[in-house]
Amino acid sequence: MFKTEDMKAQHELVNEVSALVDKGILKSTVSENFGPINAENLRNAHAFLESRKTKGKIVLEGF
Repeated sequence: MFKTEDMKAQHELVNEVSALVDKGILKSTVSENFGPINAENLRNAHAFLESRKTKGKIVLEGF
C-alpha cells in the first residue's frame, strides 16, 4: 500500500530488531496491560496512572 524507496532498509531494520527481541537483548517497556478498551478498563488504567506507581507503558487494546 505504501511504497517508499527505503522499504528494503525498513525490512532489514525490522528483522534486526525482532532478532534482538528474540535474543532478549531488547525488552518491551510495557508493564501493565488492562485488556480491551472499555469504560471500566480506562478508569482502571487512569487510576493506576494517578497512583504514581507506574513504571513503563500501560496498554489498552483494540482501538
